[in-house]
Amino acid sequence: MNKAYLIGRLASDPELRTTQGGVSVCQFRLAVSRRFANQQGVREADFFPIVAWRQLGELCARYLSKGRQCAVIGTIQNRSYDAQDGSKRYVTEIIADEVEFLGSNQDRATSAPGDPGLPPEPAAPSRSAAPAKKESGFTEIEDDELPF
Repeated sequence: MNKAYLIGRLASDPELRTTQGGVSVCQFRLAVSRRFANQQGVREADFFPIVAWRQLGELCARYLSKGRQCAVIGTIQNRSYDAQDGSKRYVTEIIADEVEFLGSNQDRATSAPGDPGLPPEPAAPSRSAAPAKKESGFTEIEDDELPF
């Protein structure tokens, strides 16, 4: 099984590209704090390269920015390439299957000023006078009314 679950903050702005075949791909780095502090009492972070393809990549490029918190679910993938100096380079990346944008618009405004912002959040449902229902949305019934 190959599955990675990460929650962190973007360490860089997302970069959106299009392949020669016309497929969108977005790349960014996610800073994830370690669970425990080091001997000096500092919680270090690990920086993971994230790759999101197609519509997911386009959405990440549009709504994410440096400092924004998000959750990523994906797979870990290794690849290699030949550098310009002739050496072989190895890269480990997280290929995103799901990205959840975390934090509120207010958090985003403080972490990334000048960014266009997220789409408006849905309005809270209006409360109307609903008879015979409790606040939880359930209606009480007697035990003898149960079919079992």
